[in-house]
Amino acid sequence: MFDLSEKVALVTGGSRGIGRAVAEALAALGAHVVVGYVSGEAQARAVVDGIGERGGRAETACFDVADWAAAGQAVTALGKRHGRLDILVANAGIAIDGLLLAVKEDDVDRMVAVNLKGAMACAQGAFKVMMRARTGRVVFVSSVIGEMGNAGQVAYGATKAALLGITRSLAREFARRNVTVNAVAPGFIETDMTSHVGPEAKDQLLAGVPLKRLGTAIDVAGAVAYLCSDEAAYVTGQTLRVNGGMYV
Repeated sequence: MFDLSEKVALVTGGSRGIGRAVAEALAALGAHVVVGYVSGEAQARAVVDGIGERGGRAETACFDVADWAAAGQAVTALGKRHGRLDILVANAGIAIDGLLLAVKEDDVDRMVAVNLKGAMACAQGAFKVMMRARTGRVVFVSSVIGEMGNAGQVAYGATKAALLGITRSLAREFARRNVTVNAVAPGFIETDMTSHVGPEAKDQLLAGVPLKRLGTAIDVAGAVAYLCSDEAAYVTGQTLRVNGGMYV
């Protein structure tokens, strides 16, 4: 099961956290993985080297998803160079927290550019390749915050909620081309983005999680791997929640 041999997969934001775990999981299943990043070349290279040491195949690709034209062109060019692009995991994202009365317009614009427009730009580039092949898998990495909301994360939540609407619309738009489009909505995951949470705040978070633990990037990677597999060929337009039961 979950055999991705001969597949080419692009994971944006693949140099750390959830993106890194996804890249490693897809490579372990046989895919040739392209680790997309915009900064942290050493981290991206470490991911590729680690995959290679375990017998997998991977490479890096540096481009800014927030640059619509450049991102779309980079993804399409990647597909042309490899002769295929079977999987896109649009994972790149940023979180700039703040209550509405303190939110800065520049911060909102930045999150929209990366989290929302960046995902759309990469999808547009990928679809140009996948439509011709009449097959493909696209997975958007959303968040539980996009579903249940959270005080102090109004702009972040808005961008992640928008990804769920994009997922449903694109699933209908490209189903006739045999391209599935789904999303994963992680809960609170142990990554760099949550490392600043103090013990007291962490206890408060866990109080709302029935499984009583934070998730791991590997938990999310397993869900993404399923959605990218042949076993999920009849699954499209769906959001797979990986949140320990905190939102059902």
